Amino acid sequence: MHSKLELNETSLTEGQLLLIDKPLNWTSFQVVNKVRWELKNKFGIKKLKVGHAGTLDPLATGLLLVCTGKMTKKISEIQALVKQYTGTFTLGATTPSYDLETPIDGTFPIDHLDDDALMEVINQFTGVVDQYPPVFSAIKKDGKRLYEYARKGEEIKINSRQVEILAFELTKIKLPTIDFYVKCSKGTYIRSLANDYGKALGSGAHLSSLRRTAIGLHRIEDAYTIEQITAELEVI
Repeated sequence: MHSKLELNETSLTEGQLLLIDKPLNWTSFQVVNKVRWELKNKFGIKKLKVGHAGTLDPLATGLLLVCTGKMTKKISEIQALVKQYTGTFTLGATTPSYDLETPIDGTFPIDHLDDDALMEVINQFTGVVDQYPPVFSAIKKDGKRLYEYARKGEEIKINSRQVEILAFELTKIKLPTIDFYVKCSKGTYIRSLANDYGKALGSGAHLSSLRRTAIGLHRIEDAYTIEQITAELEVI
C-alpha cells in the first residue's frame, strides 16, 4: 500500500519521484502532462519540470516513474534500472506492431504445441540476447521515429541490440494464450519477445496485454492511479 503523498512547492522543485499506475490507452506523455497540470494548478507553480523515466506503450498499464524538478536530472539513471512485467501472449497470430495496435497480418496452426514445447523454447530467450525492436516504436533512425516509417509503409533497416532477460516464466497456459512474467534490462521490448517467441515455436505470437510491475526497487503496489493523485491534491 502506498504512503500518503507529501507534496509542496519546495519539495516538487527540489525534486520528487512519483509512482504512477498508468492507465490503459494513455500515452506516457499524457500522464506527464496531466500530472504537471495538476501540480502546477494546485501549488501555483509557473514553471515546473516534469518527466518520466521509461516509456510505457499506450496499450500497456502499470508502473510509470514520474520525476519533478531536480529529480529529472536522474531520469537516465532511473531508466537503467531492471524492469519487471506480467502479461499475455496470444499464439497462432502475428501483427505488424507485435501487439494489438495493428490488425492481425498472419495466422498459424498451434495444434503442434504442448506444455513441453512452450517451456523448452523459453531457454532461447534468457540471458543476453540479440533483439530487433518493433518497427512500430519510438526509436529514432535518421531523425525520424521508426513508427513514422512504418505508418507510411516505408521499408527501413533496423539494427538489433543486445538486451538481457534475467527471468522469463510462463505463469498460465490456456492456448491460444499464455500468461508470463519477465524480468529484464533497459531497452528490452516485450512485444519483440512475443514475436520472437512465436517464431521459435513455429506458431507466430503477439503481445495481447502487458503490465509493468516493478522498476528497480519501485513496485506497482506503491503506485498511485491518476484519480488518486487528483484526489490527494484536492485535500492537501
